[in-house]
Order: sequence, then C-alpha cells, then structure tokens
Amino acid sequence: MSELAFLTIVEASRRIAKRELSPVELTEACLSRIAALDNQLDSFVTVTAERARTEAKAAEAAIMASAPRSRLHGIPYCLKDIFDTAGIRTTAMSKLLADNVPTRDSHCQEKLAAAGSVLLGKNATWEFAHGGPSWDVLFPPARNPWDRTCSPAGSSSGSAAAVAAGLSPATLGSDTGGSIRGPAAACGIAGLKPTYGLVSRRGVLPNCFSQDHAGPLAWTTEDVAILLQAIAGHDPEDPGSADVTIPDYSAALTGSVKGMVIGVPTAWLEKEAPPSPATMAAFEAALAVFRGLGASVRPVTLPPIEQFDDVKKTIAISELFTIHAADLRTRPELFGTSLRYRIIAGGLVRAEDYIQAMRLRTDLARSLQAVLSTADVLMLPTAEPAGKLEPVPHSSLFTRPSLTAAFNVGGNPALSVCSGFDTRGLPFSLQIVGRLFDEATVLRAGDAYEKATPWRDRRPVF
Repeated sequence: MSELAFLTIVEASRRIAKRELSPVELTEACLSRIAALDNQLDSFVTVTAERARTEAKAAEAAIMASAPRSRLHGIPYCLKDIFDTAGIRTTAMSKLLADNVPTRDSHCQEKLAAAGSVLLGKNATWEFAHGGPSWDVLFPPARNPWDRTCSPAGSSSGSAAAVAAGLSPATLGSDTGGSIRGPAAACGIAGLKPTYGLVSRRGVLPNCFSQDHAGPLAWTTEDVAILLQAIAGHDPEDPGSADVTIPDYSAALTGSVKGMVIGVPTAWLEKEAPPSPATMAAFEAALAVFRGLGASVRPVTLPPIEQFDDVKKTIAISELFTIHAADLRTRPELFGTSLRYRIIAGGLVRAEDYIQAMRLRTDLARSLQAVLSTADVLMLPTAEPAGKLEPVPHSSLFTRPSLTAAFNVGGNPALSVCSGFDTRGLPFSLQIVGRLFDEATVLRAGDAYEKATPWRDRRPVF
C-alpha cells in the first residue's frame, strides 16, 4: 500500500494506461494511508472515502472499456478547504462556515472532475487562508510530516503535508503572498503559483482579490505540470482570468537548461533579507547544479524588497477587510483571534494609502518585468526550513520580510522545489520565478534540477 501511495502522477498514470494498476487499488492505498497516519498530521478536515471509491470504480470501468481520457484519469487528489465542492462541506477552517455546503463546484474542481480524477477530500488550511496557525478555529492545524512538532507553513498547510506524507499524489492550494510556495518549501515538495489570471479562482474563497492565485502542489515538478495542464485556461466567470494560449507544459520538460540565464537578486539576499548561512549554502549548491547543467548565473537588481512587502501588505489587508467587514461587525466572536486581529488592521488603512499602494504596485511590477527581460528566470530561496508549530504573534504577518510576496505583487509564475535537507532532516527550498505566462520555462528549470539531484528519493518516515 505504501509503495502505491508514493507513486508519482507520472508513474501511476503510466501504469493505469497500461492496465497494470487499477484506479481502485490506487485509491484504496491512499485511503488506507490516510486512515492509518492522518491522525498524526491533521492534514485532512474532510475525507470523502465513499465518493472516492465510487469515482475510482467509474474510472476503472471507463478505462477498461476504452482508454484514459487524460493523464489524471483515475488519479486521486485533494483540495485545500477553500475550494467549493458541491454537496461537500467547504469551511476554510472557520466557525463562520461550519455548515457551509456549496451547491456548485469551483472551476478547478470542475476541471479535475472532467479529467476523471478521484477526490479524496479537503485539506486543512489557515482560517480563510490567512489567519494562523490557529488553535481556536474549526479544526486543529496541520503538522509537518518530516517532524510533527514543526509547522508545514501556511496557508496551504494540509495540502502540502498530505502530498509529502504520501496520502495523496496531487492537490490544489492558493497563494496570496506565498501560501503555495511556503508549504511546498516546508514539506519538501513542488508547488507552483501560476501567473495571475492563468488559473480561475471562481469558487475559491477569496483572501485578496488582486493577489490571489490558485495552483497545484505535487511531489515533482513533472506532476505539477500535469496538474497545471488540467486547470489552466480562461474562465469568463473570473474577472481576473486571462485569455491566453495554453502550451503543452509536459512537452516543455526537456531536461535541458543549457544556455538558460539565471538572475539572482543579490541585494535582497546579502543586505535586505539575508537568509541563514545554511539556507544560503543550500542555495549556492543549487546554483552550482544549474551551472553544471550549462546555465549561466548573474546578479540582478530589483527594487527594494521592503517596497514589495509594504505594497503587498497594504493592499492585502485592505481587501481582506472588505471581504470580511460585515461578519467582523456582526459576529466577531466566530473568527479566530489571529484572523480577527489581521482583519481589524485592514480597517485602519486609509483610501489614499490603498490607492498609492496600487500605484506603486504598478511601478514595481514593471520593474520586475524589465529585469526578467534580461534573464530567463530568477532564483532565490523560498523560505527557511520549517520552524516549530506554535502560536506566533499576530503582528508577525506585518513584521517579517518575505522572499515570496514580491511575485504576488508582480503576478509572475513562481515555483518552489526541494533543494536538500538541513541537519535536522528538514527540507531546504529553491524558488524559481519566470516571465508572465512563461510557466513552461519555470517548470523546465524545476524539472531539470529535480532530475539532476537525489532529493526526490527521500520521503518522511512514520
């Protein structure tokens, strides 16, 4: 069962297509592992076991009758519990939505269902993908499978933990300032924040309208590419959705980065938000791998990271307040204290500050795109390895520098992949950032790095 649960999407899909593996077997392996281990992780808030079995049987019958209709046909997956699922509770971990059962699927869920995938359930998050980690909300916070005393980061916490632990080969999360990439980094998996507008957010509970992104998490970049293929595309029901041509992401994974130009924001890493020596050593080692593969590395100069952080936070908390103001005024006791604190902060932002932040955001985004016209990708660490799972000051959201938020401000695609392990056995992470709508190059770089390094061979032990 463990061997099946640790199959990548690529390998499981290959075996299913050759009729060497039944979707029913694969689904039962995942459900068995969830039942045996998730009481140690709390990565799921809802397990849809009977539905999964029904969908797996239907997938098996359809595949036996003809052939898989996609590479995700018969593949189990789960969803961060802010994606609407018709007839299945969607809570965002909040007491405000304890009894919320949507009548319509989110756009992403519709896409995965159409691909023939098998829904295992809904994953733990931070409250409304923002307030946490919290112990005064609807469910306990998820734990990190590499060390269950450590945090899986947020807010796609349960999603990343479930994939790393082999409970599901695929999941979707959301990212407003790093909420796909941070958990992917903490849990040692691959997680992509796509370009703003590439993946519809219709039916995904909002955090910040202008910076929310929905995207895939999986064990490998190659698996992320398959998931992105299924969910990317224009949706007229999402006002932020972009009508662009969707390339074949898997075909872009040539394994070669020869001639690729990598930009490194040296001022960020040396002066403005310097990572720990161990994290920088892992990053330098990752750059050495790319040099060995034929890429070139050069320093680039971006606007100060503090400007990106200030713009992101000003806009995000203003829009957060707009989303939750009515409930804050009428039933504040149903919010966890972490989220309530952060919503209140948004109510103190003046209109002129919000407008000025939006204006500066445009300037910063243009500067970022200009730098990326001189390099194929940017690279930097995603975050430090996971810290302890414990309450943090609510103000930490506003005081900690972020190596991820700038790319929500710019809207650029950004991928986090595992780049080794520290002395505690916790993952290091590498962040790869690309030009707008150039996910293909970002994924090509991540895939080439994973295939040139041994990190995908190591799994958490329970």
